[in-house]
Amino acid sequence: MNAQKTMSGQAWVEMALLAVIWGGSFLSIRLALNEIPVMTAVAHRVFWAMLVLWAYILLRKLPVPRSLRIWAAFLVMGLLNNVIPFVLMAWGQLHIETGLTSILNATTAIFGVVVASVVFADERLTLNRAVGVVLGFFGVATAIGLENLANFDIRSTAQLAVLAGTLSYAFAGAWARRMLSGLRPQVASAGMLTGSALVMVPLAIAVDGTPSFQLSATAWGAIGYYAVIATACAYLLYYRILAMAGSGNLMICTLLVAPVAIILGAVVLGEELAPRAYAGFALLALGLLVLDGRILAFFRKAP
Repeated sequence: MNAQKTMSGQAWVEMALLAVIWGGSFLSIRLALNEIPVMTAVAHRVFWAMLVLWAYILLRKLPVPRSLRIWAAFLVMGLLNNVIPFVLMAWGQLHIETGLTSILNATTAIFGVVVASVVFADERLTLNRAVGVVLGFFGVATAIGLENLANFDIRSTAQLAVLAGTLSYAFAGAWARRMLSGLRPQVASAGMLTGSALVMVPLAIAVDGTPSFQLSATAWGAIGYYAVIATACAYLLYYRILAMAGSGNLMICTLLVAPVAIILGAVVLGEELAPRAYAGFALLALGLLVLDGRILAFFRKAP
């Protein structure tokens, strides 16, 4: 029987850092969308991130794969992990509440664990993983406000778009582990973003027209953050965590993103944290401990 993938202490630290980075991307993307359309915003994200990573690879003189099979896998990964979810979720942010978007985004962890359990023998859907993910999801929902769930309408195209984006992320995690896990993280990230850019740049020009570069400093700052920090740098962490913890565990990162976004809103925008946020954080922490399995192991060993 294959050994079950678990979360090491290092994996938890790097996942927390990734959550902080991605938590800030909500604000930056929304600021950029005030001045540029959705397709163009996504094209900026993948194009500039791609250039940063290829520059790094050239400076480090890292080997670049030549196999057509690997490059085809890059294209599929770019579609699953960038093009489809970036477009759907950016468009969804324009039409539904931020709190509800964050709650729906957290379902990536649920989809990720389920998809991984079907695809990989060493990521079985154990009881503690299932219970942990469910607890974590309700922790996020509580922190943001359970009343937001009442606004969910299955007929809403925007809400369905966000859910479709989270499902695409889940399949991307499994695809990356199956097809790209043997590559250096820098090369895998650059290849994925190259596949994304080959699709998004022509698509953005066809849909939105020639992009304008006469943007405010705020818009350029937002683009710089979500392209360089929340994409190029974040994906280096993404592939490291994938190798250490597996695709199902990696998707749990999305449970941490929404609370981070709440904290950043309080610090940067002066938004007040409601008491329910702390209850949500506690429930989220419990879910992560249950999923990790260490707290259960501790109680089993206790006399």
